[in-house]
Amino acid sequence: MITLLLLLLQGIPEGIAITTLAFVISRIPLKLIQIVLVGITLAVSASVIRLLPIPLGIHTIMVILILFIVLTWLSKGDLSQSFISTLLSSLVLIIFETASLPLFELISRLTPKALYPFQAPRIILGDIHVIILFLVTYLLNTFLLKKIT
Repeated sequence: MITLLLLLLQGIPEGIAITTLAFVISRIPLKLIQIVLVGITLAVSASVIRLLPIPLGIHTIMVILILFIVLTWLSKGDLSQSFISTLLSSLVLIIFETASLPLFELISRLTPKALYPFQAPRIILGDIHVIILFLVTYLLNTFLLKKIT
């Protein structure tokens, strides 16, 4: 069950991070209001879809589809660029999310299953990969800006 606290402190930052990365990969100008609105939409959509009686993982596919539609609209219909940006940003998120679990276990000596009932450690665990995602996005954006100029 996703609580409001988890949505606000983990889901929305994750949505904003993946949106920012997708914008950078697509080379869509970074406008804070657009990024925040899309990130919130992704987070809320994922939370609502998780509540439905559908198989696990469908929320990921739906979030990818929503991000693809938004990127296509903002990039003025460039389907291939939107597709690649959406898949790459989702793949990076999945890799960082998967890699942060063993890292957290190594540091804390606790398993994610042991922490599941406790919200604060879950939020911290969830935010590790979000912070890494923001850092990578910043570095990629800096690299691409230098390459353009």
